[in-house]
This record gives sequence, structure tokens and C-alpha cells, in this order.
Amino acid sequence: MSKRAAFIKAACKEHVDDFLQLVQLHKDRTDPFDLEEVMEEMARDQREAVWGELASLLRDVLLELPPERWDEVTDAESAVDPKRVVAAVTLVATVSLKVLQNGDTYNGLLNITRQLHEVLVSSHPRTEDNVLPHIQTLCEAWWKKDLLNKDKFGRTALVIALNKILYSKKMNTELQRAWSLHKVVSNVNYASEDGQQLSAQLLQCFRATSFIRNDDGKRFMVFLFSWHVDFVPLIHEAIKNQLQFYNTVATEDVAEIYFRAWKKASGKFLEKIESECIQDLMKCAILLQRSSPLCRKVRQIIFYFHKKNVCPSVGKMLSALYKPILWKYLNVPNFEVRTNATVLFADAFPIVDPDTEIEEALQKQLDKLKVLLFDKHDVVRCNAIQGVCKVLARCWELLPSVVIVDFLKKLEELAGDSSSDNVRCAVFAYLCVVLDNVLSHPALEKLMPKWKNSLHDASVKVRVAFVDMLLKVKAVRAAKFWDVCSLDHLVARLARDTPHVSKRLAELLVDSFFPAKGSDRDRCNRCVTLIQMSPAAARKFYLYASVHTAPNNIVKFMLAIRQVLNLSIRRDDAVDADLHDSDEENRAGEKPFALDKDVVATLLEVVVILWKNISRSLEQNEETRTHVHAQFGQVMSKYLSQFTDERCQVALMQMASFMPFSTVATFSFSVLARLRKMEPEAPPSVYGQLLDCMCSWGKTASVLELLIEWLSQALPESRGLCSSPPHRLNAKRKVTIQVTEEAKPDLALAYLDHLLLHPSTRNKVLALSQGPLKHLYTLLGNCKSVLSTHLNASSEGAAGAELALKAFTYHGRLSVHLQHHLSEGREYLQSLEYTAAWLGERVLPVLAKAHQGHGHGQGEANSSRALAAEIIQAFLTMCGDVVLCLDDDAFNAHVLHLCSLLVRPTDAASYLCIPAMLQVLKELMASYSAVERKAPGDQRDAATKCLSVVANIFQKIIELLAGRLKKEPEEGKRLCQSAVSGLQDFLRVAQASKISAVFDTLFAIVVVETSYALQKMTQPEEVTTPEKVDDLPILSSTILSVLLHLSPVTGAFWAEMFSSLYSDTYLSLTELAAVVHLLAVLRHAMRPNECLKKIAMVVQQRIHAQANAKHDVQGAIYQSSVTSLNDILTQWEV
Repeated sequence: MSKRAAFIKAACKEHVDDFLQLVQLHKDRTDPFDLEEVMEEMARDQREAVWGELASLLRDVLLELPPERWDEVTDAESAVDPKRVVAAVTLVATVSLKVLQNGDTYNGLLNITRQLHEVLVSSHPRTEDNVLPHIQTLCEAWWKKDLLNKDKFGRTALVIALNKILYSKKMNTELQRAWSLHKVVSNVNYASEDGQQLSAQLLQCFRATSFIRNDDGKRFMVFLFSWHVDFVPLIHEAIKNQLQFYNTVATEDVAEIYFRAWKKASGKFLEKIESECIQDLMKCAILLQRSSPLCRKVRQIIFYFHKKNVCPSVGKMLSALYKPILWKYLNVPNFEVRTNATVLFADAFPIVDPDTEIEEALQKQLDKLKVLLFDKHDVVRCNAIQGVCKVLARCWELLPSVVIVDFLKKLEELAGDSSSDNVRCAVFAYLCVVLDNVLSHPALEKLMPKWKNSLHDASVKVRVAFVDMLLKVKAVRAAKFWDVCSLDHLVARLARDTPHVSKRLAELLVDSFFPAKGSDRDRCNRCVTLIQMSPAAARKFYLYASVHTAPNNIVKFMLAIRQVLNLSIRRDDAVDADLHDSDEENRAGEKPFALDKDVVATLLEVVVILWKNISRSLEQNEETRTHVHAQFGQVMSKYLSQFTDERCQVALMQMASFMPFSTVATFSFSVLARLRKMEPEAPPSVYGQLLDCMCSWGKTASVLELLIEWLSQALPESRGLCSSPPHRLNAKRKVTIQVTEEAKPDLALAYLDHLLLHPSTRNKVLALSQGPLKHLYTLLGNCKSVLSTHLNASSEGAAGAELALKAFTYHGRLSVHLQHHLSEGREYLQSLEYTAAWLGERVLPVLAKAHQGHGHGQGEANSSRALAAEIIQAFLTMCGDVVLCLDDDAFNAHVLHLCSLLVRPTDAASYLCIPAMLQVLKELMASYSAVERKAPGDQRDAATKCLSVVANIFQKIIELLAGRLKKEPEEGKRLCQSAVSGLQDFLRVAQASKISAVFDTLFAIVVVETSYALQKMTQPEEVTTPEKVDDLPILSSTILSVLLHLSPVTGAFWAEMFSSLYSDTYLSLTELAAVVHLLAVLRHAMRPNECLKKIAMVVQQRIHAQANAKHDVQGAIYQSSVTSLNDILTQWEV
């Protein structure tokens, strides 16, 4: 049996298995059975009969198992897989379309396609099935074959393709399919129901940036502008709604789509695109706020059309569309609108219609640019300057010389605009654009020297823009920058200006003082010249110039400076062996010469600066690092003996700290002796370098031994838990000569402060063994016994108390570092907890007792009280660091307990510790808030309770402040001022943590304090409404001034204020009047918001209930409050 006969026989329901097997053979590339060949061999009536049989087979299968049940059916329920049958019939129908000839009847094939189309339509649009894409391909092929029902089938294929583009990741194939079916849209009636459904589907395409970015997608979207004239505004509206979500690249693609749609349009479509799309975008670009993100994107679309202005048709279109709007908006009162219009005008220049008088239009536009340069608002002037500079850069060769000279004169005048530094900055910033045009260089070369004083402008940004202009001049070789501004001025400004300017000046001068192709000797000569001009400028220059050359060049330059310094020494001591370099033959012809001591000092400082800059590079290049160490190590001793000036010594100390101990062994032995002989009053700048050297050489242990030695003589030894015999850090036995010298404990603590303050030295200290560190820690801890003695004794021995207090502070700092870096347990935290207990048992009673003392011995009591307060403040400050760094729950609880003890009513003198308490409470609140947000249930509940305790302690603190103000107003006022900084930090964290109780406390104290002041009034004349924050009582004034400086915190306070008033917490006349006073102050201090308006209205309702107040003072308060509220609400409504 032939293949054709076998296939004809199998194409029926009775032989469906044979039919499926034959289709499978067609798919198998190794089998010779080909359906297309078989269908071509069939006669027309045979093909029609096959199609009829397949249509019946398909109908029966679909009736038995509809598509919606395909996924539910098991193999036992159906003898034939419906998906295989549908797929096989679809394949036969697709192949049949290929062999279909003109004039052939295809009723059976049409019946098959209709049934398959129904399957496609009835399926979910996002269903992933292997059968449906083949049916979609069949519908696409049917439409391309131009057969009956092609519009119906083609529209379905297009809609499914669009759905896949929007909701699938495989889009390239579907985008090509959508473009191939784009003419389907033209055959759909826009006004029909199908047309409306399709239009909604098409508008969704503008949401997909992948559609917009694809070339076929762009073609499809451009085509959509020509479907129906009423569809154009819908496209434009869809793009505007989606524009905020487009990135810069997608926005550029949208601009291209608009331009191509306009270019291909004609007739009504062209008018619609111009009037309702392009001109609408022009208006949006002008009327949108400059801060709006949409403004930039709309401008980008319009600027795309401006770039195409070289085409006469584009120029004609821009001229026609801008004419009714641009000139009007350039003259409106709103400066933002004028600014936006100026930006568009300058970018589109020249806006001319080729069919009209060009010269007249150009002259009008040039005149308008000149007017905009002197607009009354500086933002407009800045944008006009930008526009003029762009016009000059683009059209320099086309503009008359008279116009160019006129523009340059106006820019010269604006460069000295004293009313706005932004305008002065804009002149120099945008002149860089003009310099890109080579033809402008001769004219600007004559003009720029007139602006030389702008280098010394009072505004940093103007100086930055001016130096940027000089860099541009240097880059394009428009002129010699030193002719624009003399070298002396540049160097002077380099020495004293900010890093923003100095970095640019260093880049500008790098070829002058550190030429890339110059010899090392030439660079040294230029370096000396720069130093002689300004040592400060030299230091800054080499600080920033090193980024413009390779590290190897820096190393060569450093060694060249070393040779120069050697030559200056050889002038006096030419036979010193230390100064004979390994490369002596290279310097055979050089003669020694003298250098001023300031030049020598600055040369050494330059070496230090350069060494720091290339330190990382040296770490990665061991050979170079060793060579540098060896070269400078040879001459270090001689330098130290010859260069005795203080600046030289400091620089040499820094150089020595960069080198290993072995290279500076001779000098290093004297460093510890110098530390021992240091005066107690020496500043950190004197001993800091020595300590850095010792640490960098690995001699930190010797420094620590010196500290222990001095502190052991000043602080009592104890044999407690941590006490141990003094640790000799060098365990070897050796003969020593005992030299009696005075202990310097204050200097020891100063050394310790330097060591702990800087990370490099601190890491060296903490890297030592724990023996000496614990010994030092124990010595510092002994200060508590000294402090206890001073708390219980007379005021004599204040110096000893001061030393013990410093030791107490450093004991706490060292505890934090040791716990953080060394301890795995809680050893040092427990020590701090014992200290907290000691404060509660020994120090707090002294504070309370001293506060209650009277009569004889009051001065002694005050001294004890001050010392107790200082001890507590030092410990609380230390606790803030512990909470921040270690965040230990047990320790946090101890700190919270200590704060609770401090705010007890009996310890009224604890008000002295309020600033320190606020700082540590801030850290506790931040710690507990983080736990509350992230921790599981039990931990969250515990954190919430602790936050409640923090809020209660804060309430007690405010009560302490109020009590002190009542008892000692002057002292209370000073206390309020000292608490401002801590209160600001505390409230920031409270607002971030959403602790409403804190703001409830603040509002309550403001109301209570103000109402108390009102209650004390005895005469109606005393009732006045405050206008300034300072008119409120002292504590209320302090609180409100803090709140007004913190915008987010202010909002939280207003919300709590409204909540308290709405809950009927404050109902008395004086309380409501206090709120009115607060609102009256806010009326003058800030802009109104909805919350404040609601508060004012609530108070107005509450205060009307007090209309029966008959007492003279009460009546005056009522009348004053009502009048003030009316004025407030009237002003805020306006």
C-alpha cells in the first residue's frame, strides 16, 4: 500500500492509532514519510475527503473530552489522548495550507481550523501548552494565505502574541509574529466591540519596556499611531501614565517612536500627533515642576525632536507648535515656568520656519536670549547662561561677530553678579561648553584674564567652576592657563582652599611642578621652587598630585629629595660616610648647596605625605619597600642630628614610624628615653609621634611597662581578683641601674589616651599578652578606692581626685576594648557591673547626703557632691559606649537600674547627671527598639517592658528639670541649656522607635508649666499671648526649640498632642489656654499643617465650654484664648 493510500485510510476515527503513528513518522527526521509530499500527491477530492474525516475525528474527540478537562483526564478514562489528536490534526492542517492552490475548495480545512480556533480561544491566555502554539501558527498562516475568516483567525493570533509578550519571558519570537500580523489591526473596526477590546490590549503594550526596546516592537507601535485617529490620544495618555516608570534608555526609545510616527503620518493623523502629542509634551515640559522626575523625562522626549532640527520639516513643525506657547510662557510671573521655557527655547534654538523670514525670527530669538540673561530670578539667569553658551558652541561660525561680542560682554557682566553665586558659577561652568568649539578660542583668550579674581570668590562652588574652566582651557589648549590667572594666585589659593578646589588646582599644576617627562632632578628643583613660594601649597600639592602618576615615579622622587637633603648636609660635612649613596657615580658632578630650614622641613613633610600616599603600593611590592627603608635608614640618624628644627623633627618621627626597627635602631633607643623625660604638660603633638614610632616598631610593650611603672607609684596596689605582681615584659635576667625619677601619672594617662584613641596604636596594644594588660587594668581599677577616700574626706587633695577620676574613665574605656577584642566571656562586663553596684552603694548616698547638707561643712559637702556627680557622669558616658558596642542584655539591665536610682525623688542632686543620662538612655532605647522589631515573642515582650521603663525614667528626668527650675531658676536654666544636645539625640531615637509615651511626657510638661504660669496671674492685664518661643516658660521654650529643629520629631509630637486633646485629657481653661499659647508660638515659627489645624479646631470646641468663666483673670484668659484661636485659624486657612 502506498503512503498516500495508507494515510487516506488512517485519517478517520476507526484508525486513529494508525493516523497518530503516521504523523509521528513525519516528525521523525530519519523516516522518509513526509506529510507535505503526501498531501501534494493527493487529488483535490481526496484532500477534501481527508479534511472531512479529520474534521469529524476532531469534533468527536472534542465532544468527548473538551479542552478544559484535558488536565483532569487519566489514561483509563480515554483510549486516545486528545492532545495528541489535536496536535496531529493541527499539523496536517498547517501542511495542507502549504499545498493549497488557488481555486481549490477547502471547506473541510476551514471546518478543522474553526474547531481548532475555538480550542485556542477557550484556553486561558497564559496557558503553557505545546498544542496551542501550533494552533496559533495555523491561524497566522491562514491569515497570511488570505483565506475565508482570515480576520477572525489573524486577530486571535495577534491577541495571543501580545499576551505572551506582556506575560512571558520569551518575547523575541512573539514580537516578530506581532509585527508580521500588524496589518490585522487595520482590518478591525475601531468603533466595534472587537475594536475596543483590541485597543485595550494594544495599550497594554506600552507597559512593557521590552516591547519598546525591540526594533519590531518599535515598528509595531509606530504603526499603531496610524490605526485610527481617535486612538492616537489614547496612546499618548498611556505613555504619559507610564513615563514615570521608564528609565533613560526606554524614554529615548519612546521619543524615537513619537518621531517616527510623526514622520510617517499625514493628514488628520499628522495634525493629531502634532497637536495632542508633541505640543502636549511641550506644555508638560514647561509647566511641570522642575523637581518632578517626569520633567526630566518629558524634556528628553522633546530634546529628541530638537536634535532632528537639521531637517527643514522638523524645524517647520517646531516653529508652528512652539509659536502659541513658548513666547507666552517665557514672560509669565512664575519663575519655574520661565525656567522650563528657557531650557526648551535654548535647546531648540534656532526655532525657524524655512518658509518664512528667517533673519527676522533669528533676531527676535537672539534678543529674547539677551533679555533672559538678566531675568529677575537667578534660576532663570542660570539656565539662560547655559542656553547662550550652548548656542555659542553650536552656532559660533554662523552668528555675526557683533552678536558674539555682545553675548560675551553680558557673560562678563554676569560673572560678577553679586546677588547670586549660582549665576557666577553658571558662567564658568557653561563656558566649558563654548570652549569645545575651536573657533571660540581667540575671543575667549582675550576675555578670560578679566575673570582672574574669580579664583578668590567667596563661594566655593564658584571657585570650583572657575578652576574647572582652567582645566578645560588646559585640555583644549585654548590658552595658557597662567595667562588667565597668574601662578602666584593659583599657588596661594592652593594653600588655603578646601579639598574640592585644591584637588583641581593640583591637577592643573601637576605638569608645572611634577612633569611626567621631567627628570628627578628637575622635579626636585620645581619642588623647591614651590616650597619657596608657599610651603602649605607644596604640602597640599603633593598630597593630591600623587594620584596623577605611578607609585614608581613617587618612589624615585622621594629618593631624589633624599639626595637633595644629603647634598645640603654635605655642604657642612662632606666626608660623612652615611651620606655616600650606592649610586654615587650618578651624582659625581653635583655640588653641595645650602637650603633654608623651612625648605628642609617642608621637603621632609613632602616625603612623609608621599610615603603615606603610596603605603599600600609599597606593601604589595616588597623589593621596593625594602629599598626605600634601606635608603632612608642610612641617613636617618644624620638627619636627626642635623635637622633640629621642630617641624623637621616631627616629620622625621613620622618617617621613622614607617620604617622597621632594624633600619632605625640607633635612633629608636632614644625614643623611650624621650618619652620618660617628657614634661607632664606636653601636648599630644609632641609625644604622639614618639608613641606611634614605638608601636610601629613593635615596642608597644615597653610603652605599656612605662605606664604601669608610673601608675603603680601614684595609685595604690591591691591584691584583689585581678591583682597580680608587676609583669616584667622582658623576662630575661639582666643587670640594670636603678635611676630614681619622679612618676608622671597624668602623662601616663595622656599616653594611654593616645594609644586607645587611634586604631593603629590601639590594635598594637590589644595584641599584647593579657598579663600586662590585666595588670594595667587592675591599676586603673584601684582608682575607686582613691575616689572613695576623697568622697568621704575634706576637699583637700583635689589633684589626687582629678587623677583618680581620669583613671576611672580610662578603666572603663579599657574594659570596653578588652571585652570587645579579647574576652569570650563576660569578665570585663562583670567588672563594670560591679562598678555600677559600687556607684549605687558608695557614690549615690554621698550625692544625696551632700544635697541635704546645711550649715557648717556645706562647702565640703558641695565638693563631695561635685565629685560624685562627675564620677556618675563619667560612668554613664562609658555605659553609652558599652551599650552601643557590646549590646549585652544583662549589662543594659544594670545601667537601666542605675538610671532608675538616679531619678528617685530623694536624690534630687542627681539633676547634675541629666545630660549624661539622656545620652545613655538614647543608646538603650535604640538597642531595645532593634530587639523589639526583630526578636521572637519572649524577647520582644522583654524589650517592650524595658522601653516602657526608659520612657518612665525620661518622665522623671523632665520632672527633675522642672523641679530645679522652680527651686533655682538660674541654675535650672543653665541645666536646660546643657541638656539640649542630649535631648535632641534622645528624641530622634524616640521618634524612630515610635515611643509615643516620650512625646506624651513632653506635651504634658509644656501644658502643666504654661498653665501654672497662667494660674499665678492675679491681674487681667498680665494675660498676654506669646509670639516667640522665648516668650514661653523656660522648660517649655527649651523643649519647643528642640522640636522645631527636628522635622520628623515635630510630626510625632503633633500627633501625640492631637491624641491627648482628642481623648479629653486636658479640659480645664488654663490647660486649654496653654495649648493656645503653644499654637500661637507655632503660628509664627512654622508653616501650618493639617494636624495643627485639627488641633486648633479641637481646642476651639473645648474652650467654648468655658464661656461661663466669670473671674476677672479667668475671663481674660478665656477672651484672649478665643481671640488668638480665631486669628490662628483665619491665618492658617489663608
